[in-house]
Amino acid sequence: MRIIISPAKKMRVDTDTLDYYQLPQFVENTEILLAYLKRLSYEKLKSIWKCSDKIATLNYDRIQKIDLYSNLTPAILSFEGIQYQYMGSEVFDINEFEYLQTHLRIFSGFYGMLRPFDGVVPYRLEMQSKLRGKELNSLYEFWDRSLADSLFSESNCIINLASKEYSRCISNYLDKSIRFITCIFGEMIKGKIVEKGTLVKMARGEMVRFMAENQIKDIEEIKTFNRLNYTFRDKLSDENTYVFLKKKNN
Repeated sequence: MRIIISPAKKMRVDTDTLDYYQLPQFVENTEILLAYLKRLSYEKLKSIWKCSDKIATLNYDRIQKIDLYSNLTPAILSFEGIQYQYMGSEVFDINEFEYLQTHLRIFSGFYGMLRPFDGVVPYRLEMQSKLRGKELNSLYEFWDRSLADSLFSESNCIINLASKEYSRCISNYLDKSIRFITCIFGEMIKGKIVEKGTLVKMARGEMVRFMAENQIKDIEEIKTFNRLNYTFRDKLSDENTYVFLKKKNN
């Protein structure tokens, strides 16, 4: 079983808490992307990033100075988004970290696919970014099916906790030999399941923590998840979609 999650835009450097184990497996592909990005002007990069001048300046400077092989932070500690805050990586024990190193994979527009203790540097490059180049336009085309093939070589059962932007790297290449289970975290509103962005990110992080704390290897055990007031709804779920609804406060 493998669990897939999205990265976060906000990143940090932490070379003191824990050492990284290895380089990302697709670092040679990352070198190609980095070389391409370094050739682009500030204005073109800002249009790709779709961000403020402050954020664009920070990341433009990063691009010029990036060293993919030094001052590296374990990926699990580098990302700082809401999902990672609720995952609470800094308070995992050694058994939980080992579980995640085996079972968790983080998808990335820049690095492709990361194990939790792969060493990374801060970057900004979303998977859906349009690079606007003749030789390199779409990151989906750049990575093609390499990420899916690598993941499928590890396991034929995937727990999808990633956004559609990133899960598309896998879902486009599924066949009958792969079980791909997407977890839905929503609320029932006027007879429809509604997912709310921030709450979904919180729940995904909690699910990763729940699985690590309980060392879950049997997918049926996922159904016992009950954090943040969510409960599994069997009648709304099927073999490939597990639906968790938030209880309404009385």
